[in-house]
Amino acid sequence: MSKVWFVTGSSRGLGREFTEAALSRGDRVAAAARRPETLGDLAATYGDAVLPLELDVTDRTAVFASVERAVEHFGRLDVVVNNAGYAQIGAVEELSEQELRDQLETNLFGAVWVVQATLPHLRAQRSGHIIQLSSAAGLIAMPLGGAYHASKWAVEGLNEALAGEVAEFGVKVTVIEPGGFATREGKNPDPLANGHMAQPDPAYDGLRRRLAEVAGKQPAGDPAAAARALLKLVDLEEPPLRVLFGRGFQPMIEQAYAERLKTWAEWQDLSAEAQG
Repeated sequence: MSKVWFVTGSSRGLGREFTEAALSRGDRVAAAARRPETLGDLAATYGDAVLPLELDVTDRTAVFASVERAVEHFGRLDVVVNNAGYAQIGAVEELSEQELRDQLETNLFGAVWVVQATLPHLRAQRSGHIIQLSSAAGLIAMPLGGAYHASKWAVEGLNEALAGEVAEFGVKVTVIEPGGFATREGKNPDPLANGHMAQPDPAYDGLRRRLAEVAGKQPAGDPAAAARALLKLVDLEEPPLRVLFGRGFQPMIEQAYAERLKTWAEWQDLSAEAQG
């Protein structure tokens, strides 16, 4: 049976690939984007199977209205893909208040609004699958990515809690943690080249130069392959809570977790002392 999708950030990047993959196999998609006119070719090809929606996920009222329109159009929702987001780049000291707030408004609060708007429908159906696009940056952190890391670490915890809350209603949650993907816009996996940049402070110029020498060295993933993997994921009876998309960051993540465990173990005496 075909599925009905609600996809944010569907006009470009992985969101566009996910939308096209779902439509090409006969599913139906409510494709939400800031610029829905960029989805005109999909509407021409797939007709009523795609519902382009103009949506800024930071507008909670608009999110709820878009979800209601999608349900009215298709009658149900099966897969909700929280994909909208961007990367704010800059040292913590460099970030303006507005830059940090904007990052969290889109990557964190926007995701919450989509969950809150769609969940009543999924609960009523006692079925559905919420897909949250996080990042390898939601598991490890690097200099100059503090705002982005904060947003993605937040959605990691949020969705782990969510999974425990909605399981009894038959609703599944999966957090996807992609590495770098070479999208059709020519983006490469170098966040220093592709993110929103804070006003640079010369004090961090040396750090920027050092990071630029190693940034983007991870192999770029194929967005079409990621879309095929997502189709398999949403068809599983028992999908994972978390899954990495791409292989490049696996060794770095394993090392980071091993170092955390080692540090906690080494400082157990102080931990015990703090207990009192």
